[in-house]
Amino acid sequence: MTDQLEHILSQLVQPDNAIIQQATAQLKQAFKDPAVIPALCGVMTTSQDAQIRQFAAVMVRMRVLKHWRKLAPDIKENLKALVLQALQQETEHKVRHSLSQLASVLVKHETPDHWPALLNFLNQSTKSANPQERQIGLLVLSKVMDSNPEPFKPHYKQLLKLFGTTLEDHGNTNAMFYSIQTLSAMAAFLGAEELNLTRTLIPKLMVAIKHLIQANQVQASEAMEVFDELMENEMPIIVPHVSEVVQFCLEIAANTTLEDSVRVKALSCLSFLIRLKGKAILKQKLLPPILQVLFPVMSAAPPHGEEDPEDLDTESDEIEDKLEAHTPKHYAAQVIDMLALHLPAEKLFNQLTPMTEAALRSENPYHRKAGLMCLAVLAEGCADHIRQKHLPAMLQVMCRSLGDESQVVRNAALFALGQFSEHLQPDISKYSDELMPLLLNYLSGIDGRKGGHVTKAYYALENFVENLGDKIEPYLPTLMERMLTSLTCAQSIRIKELSVSAIGAIANAAKGALLPYFQPVIDNLKGYLVNTCEEVRSLQIQSLETLGVLARTIGKDVFCPLAVECVQLGLNLSNTVDDPDLRRCTYGLFASLSTVSPASLAPHLPTITTLMLMSLKSTEGVTAHLTEESQPFLLLDDDDDDEDGSIEEEEEEETDTAGFSVENAYIDEKEDACDALGEIAFHSGSGFLPYIESCFQEVYKMHDFPHENVRKAAYDGMGQFCRTLHKVWKENPTELNREALQQLLSMVFPAYLKAVKEERDRQVVMSVLETMNEMLKDCGAEAIRTPGRLDQICKAIRDILQKKAACQDGEDYGEDEQQAEFDSMLQEYAGEGIPLLALAAGPQEFAPYFAGFLPLLLAKAKSSCTVADRSFSIGTIAETLQALGGVAMGTGGMAESAGVVSRFASKLLPVLMGGVRDEDDEVRSNSVFAVGALVEASGEALTLDYPALLGVFSSLVSRETNKRVLDNVCAALSRMTVCNLPCVPVEQVFPVLLRHLPLKEDLEENTTIYNCLAFVYSNKQPLVIQHLRQVLNIFSEVLGTEQIKTDTQNTLLMVLQDIAQRYPQELQSIVMSLPADRAATLTAALSGDL
Repeated sequence: MTDQLEHILSQLVQPDNAIIQQATAQLKQAFKDPAVIPALCGVMTTSQDAQIRQFAAVMVRMRVLKHWRKLAPDIKENLKALVLQALQQETEHKVRHSLSQLASVLVKHETPDHWPALLNFLNQSTKSANPQERQIGLLVLSKVMDSNPEPFKPHYKQLLKLFGTTLEDHGNTNAMFYSIQTLSAMAAFLGAEELNLTRTLIPKLMVAIKHLIQANQVQASEAMEVFDELMENEMPIIVPHVSEVVQFCLEIAANTTLEDSVRVKALSCLSFLIRLKGKAILKQKLLPPILQVLFPVMSAAPPHGEEDPEDLDTESDEIEDKLEAHTPKHYAAQVIDMLALHLPAEKLFNQLTPMTEAALRSENPYHRKAGLMCLAVLAEGCADHIRQKHLPAMLQVMCRSLGDESQVVRNAALFALGQFSEHLQPDISKYSDELMPLLLNYLSGIDGRKGGHVTKAYYALENFVENLGDKIEPYLPTLMERMLTSLTCAQSIRIKELSVSAIGAIANAAKGALLPYFQPVIDNLKGYLVNTCEEVRSLQIQSLETLGVLARTIGKDVFCPLAVECVQLGLNLSNTVDDPDLRRCTYGLFASLSTVSPASLAPHLPTITTLMLMSLKSTEGVTAHLTEESQPFLLLDDDDDDEDGSIEEEEEEETDTAGFSVENAYIDEKEDACDALGEIAFHSGSGFLPYIESCFQEVYKMHDFPHENVRKAAYDGMGQFCRTLHKVWKENPTELNREALQQLLSMVFPAYLKAVKEERDRQVVMSVLETMNEMLKDCGAEAIRTPGRLDQICKAIRDILQKKAACQDGEDYGEDEQQAEFDSMLQEYAGEGIPLLALAAGPQEFAPYFAGFLPLLLAKAKSSCTVADRSFSIGTIAETLQALGGVAMGTGGMAESAGVVSRFASKLLPVLMGGVRDEDDEVRSNSVFAVGALVEASGEALTLDYPALLGVFSSLVSRETNKRVLDNVCAALSRMTVCNLPCVPVEQVFPVLLRHLPLKEDLEENTTIYNCLAFVYSNKQPLVIQHLRQVLNIFSEVLGTEQIKTDTQNTLLMVLQDIAQRYPQELQSIVMSLPADRAATLTAALSGDL
């Protein structure tokens, strides 16, 4: 049979399709013979043709992959011996490579302990004096270790010592490469016992890779992956060598004679190092040399006659796609982005600002572009710092650059403005009077043009207008005239697509003010959505997105009549077009419709949920990357060679792949399916119950998905399902509904807590914390009903505050160290859970946990801490005190609350009073609010402190200019008055309150203020009547407005009615003297017509 198989294999390499097809059929028939593997082994070891020997080795590997359990024991033993024999006698590298791949498959089933001959072979060959034998041994070692590294752990120390020698074998580059590949495979399993040995290899690794760069840049680029793998290990392997690794990466990145792929890999490695070890970068003063290399890379002009990918004036690509170009320039910008995300903003700006300013002043347009790109990538990670210190100056630079003579610079300015608009809300909206005319004028200047330049202009406009709110109204006619003209007159599909997208952004800001333009917009969108031409697909996708935005923003009354038609449009498109982007936008539309008209979705929920579950289960868009040598044999993968029809029970189906990738569109589809299912479930309520189990199961599976955006969406969807069941239980409080909720919570919370502890992506953890907070807010005590859960959640929050989570760089370089804004944001998300837990648990149960949190929070309230930390810590304390007082009032347990909170009063009050004197407005505001909440929650415990508190507030009112701080002073005085009227000189305090009403910014405190006013009226009526003109004037300004809630309005109406009964003449006299509109408000209120 050996000769027959050799002949068949020889036919497969003939340049004749008919011969190849005939040989393929013969080979498939031969595969049915149990003797095929021994026969192939014969070909593998005896054929004179190297290509045939390689083919045979690949065939054996493919058979072993699929049918190991069927092989007889003697065949398995013979195969192990034959592979080693063949490796020793083989002379051709490509055949040895295939044989080593076969050995790697065998090692998956036959661990080293059961294959001592393999260990002997590796031990002898890797230490051989013959360079060729060493290379073969290291090749086999790299393949078997990549296949199954863990069983080799007892030999790790021996291997690390071996690499100490082989990495210095600079004349044998393949031996160095295979050694590095083996180390990469081991990296995840290295422990404390191997730490010191591994560290000694880092300098040798860098020298070895430098030699590889000279010999084979593709191998060198792949070898640099070892640093990523070692950095991922929890052991601090790289830390002692951070400086050398950074310099190594910078040296490669700066070398313009090298290929882009190697330079990009070096920058990528540097970026990864900054993400994991940002503090070490600062401690070892590596920021200046990093920036000194990055700026020239970013500033480099493209080769003569070419343009940077993001500046190509093509129409087909999205702006984001162009920015994903794999060039050193693009990755250098990414490194600065990573620095912004993971380093304290102040320290980064101190080093970066001089370089950026010099670049922006340069005569070279590519230098000016680099300066603008630098500003753009700082916007996300350093948002607070820019808001507080640099926003006006940076916006001036961008506005000036919009008029630059170079299109390259103008493009960068548009991108930077778009990034600022995305990340610096709401502050940037304050500049609408300066920026909107500029953007509109810019668009007018490029009317009728096509290409990427127009895309960037729309990108900037869209991001800016989206969050303008009512500030958009002066520009609405001009904007909508331009957009509607583009929809009806533009020849370019791309221009129409950009205009439809911009209308969505305009709608987000304008909301109901868009109503005059609603009908023509809808008519155009419908026209695009019923068009079946492939060329308008991108326009259809954008139309679906904008339709979803309109459903959420224009108002229920306006959109509800269209809901049924929109559902049908979405379903028709899903049934007729196979496109992941279109499907995900359809899902988004369905989710939007559920917020305005869940009834329109109800009849179609079986179809809609089926579509979304298919998207979650689908492997469409997943590409398996076959090992190179296996690709020609894909057709020989025999699915039907089991003639008895039995299905072999394998531990799992193995594939001969080098890895997998997933197209972005299919990732986005899964992400949007998770989001949409959760939102539709919540708004459908009990109508979604028949589908919730199957949907939850599939969404739950996604929380382990490789892509972080899908994981975030899965965690959010899981939370929405829990909130849905809680809503159903509240509406129908049966024990069955409660059990269903608890069952879901028992799966979701462990997943959340595991993610907080182990997830490496910081933004995923922030998303988990945010969703967990929403669940605590909605589900309250039910969320922590299970014994031990309150303790587990509190521990997770403490770990974040103490920087112990996997996503945090836990190294500590000093008590007063600054941290990156995103690190602060992560802690803020965690801190938001503290008052929610207090509200859910109640004062007595939460008291020990509050005592545990206080030292961590107070440590961040010191004057030496950043403004963000001080504001966060005092704000969290204030919200928690309010929650403890609020739950007590709700349950009639004020004495219980006062007893608990008073234990902390002596420790808290000095810190909070210090915050009242803080130079930062937000810290002062939070501190004043916290003092009021402490007074309210403590009952009479702070009676002796009232004179001092009133003195501080009196002094503050006399000099304070910040409106929010003044609002909070009014609220604090109101709380003090209601809690302990005898201790407050109300005749002096009440007029002060009235002078600062209505509230200007913190409208949430209106309830506190007007409850106090009603309380004073009940207890000190003559005082209120003495100031009746001011009181009625205030009433006329807030009644019938959105400034006050319904309960508060009812309270004021009761006071007003009582005044009308007791003091009719005084009331009538004052009403008649008021301006007409205010008098009409009070008249309507008195007649019950408000």
